[in-house]
Amino acid sequence: MKSILISGASVAGPVLAYWLARYGFDVTVVERAPALRKTGGHAVDLFRPAMEISERMGVLPRIEAAGTGATRMSVVREGRRKAVDVDLGKIFQATSDRHVEIMRDDLAEIYYDAGKDHARYLFGDSITRIGPDGEAEFERSAPGRYDVIIGADGLHSTVRRLVFGEVPEHHVGGYLAVLSLPKDLAAAGEAHSRLHVGVNRAAALYTARTLPDARAVFLFNRPEPLDYHHRDVPRQKELLRQVFAGLNPEVDGWLARLDGGGAFYFDSITQLRLDSWSRGRVTLAGDAGYCPGPAVGGSTSLAVVGAYVLAGELAEAGGDHEAAFQAYERQVLPLVQASRKFALGAAKTLIPGSRAAVWGLVNGARVAAALPAGVSRTLAKLNSKGLRLHDSMPVRDYAAG
Repeated sequence: MKSILISGASVAGPVLAYWLARYGFDVTVVERAPALRKTGGHAVDLFRPAMEISERMGVLPRIEAAGTGATRMSVVREGRRKAVDVDLGKIFQATSDRHVEIMRDDLAEIYYDAGKDHARYLFGDSITRIGPDGEAEFERSAPGRYDVIIGADGLHSTVRRLVFGEVPEHHVGGYLAVLSLPKDLAAAGEAHSRLHVGVNRAAALYTARTLPDARAVFLFNRPEPLDYHHRDVPRQKELLRQVFAGLNPEVDGWLARLDGGGAFYFDSITQLRLDSWSRGRVTLAGDAGYCPGPAVGGSTSLAVVGAYVLAGELAEAGGDHEAAFQAYERQVLPLVQASRKFALGAAKTLIPGSRAAVWGLVNGARVAAALPAGVSRTLAKLNSKGLRLHDSMPVRDYAAG
């Protein structure tokens, strides 16, 4: 039986573990966190291909039940008092025939539960060295040898650094922060979010029926990378205060709670532009190998599809990692390249760089939401490289499953 080591237990890692165990591989997953991460992360989108894969895993009903249920958004332009109400349901229908918005932590837990009884999970540990013949050393566990090692450990991947060295992260221009706040601040209700948007910055507050709190999400744009370390939380909070001061009194109130103890996340929106993410017995999956840009590039659905394809190709190749890696990259690379291109445009739209762009974002959303659902779906389907990109990714049915 071929042995496979996966680093990372967020989204791609548990999806890989499920399918590889189902195909008969001996699977070990190592995760730096002491337990499944509950980081107060943001909502993510699952589009049709990822929904189909989830259905094959038997977890789709649970995913749909855990959806945020968001249906409406009130948008307030900087300097204005009156909000524009947007029907999110019509916009979601335009972008996807099958779509769920779900909290990332909830999704990771669902995928983990699907395969936890058939794979070995090592929490509170991390890989420290990878040898050319599949040897792996760990911070805590005894070393071992594996036929295949997969880095599914996110944008700041340890596996990628150990095998590929320092790979440049290409700055898209945007930054993303998420702050956990008391649920009663989302006074409009669980299905209704509120967005404040200005030039080069936007902040939103929402909650969901599955959440015990509310989440404030901050997106902003800077042409040059900011000077901070990805683990320096006090510096990140100070940057956030500077950028969003004065956008709106409501947003100032959210910022006043930055030091209140709620979960906090901050990172740049960057792309990885590797056109090959395999070397020897090691390959990468999800954001570790081909992050198109968090929050703007459909990275969660891409991670699910990539993990599913990698597992299927390893099964079809009988564990021959060289043949499997080639087939995996051949299928996934075009999807990655399209997602990168899409993310660059999405970042400019979501974080408007001028007053005219702010006006266009708000009124464009209002017009799209006002169209009859059938008309908006028909228009969107005319461009599978735009709004329908992540709904159009092909998903094979691997016979080995």
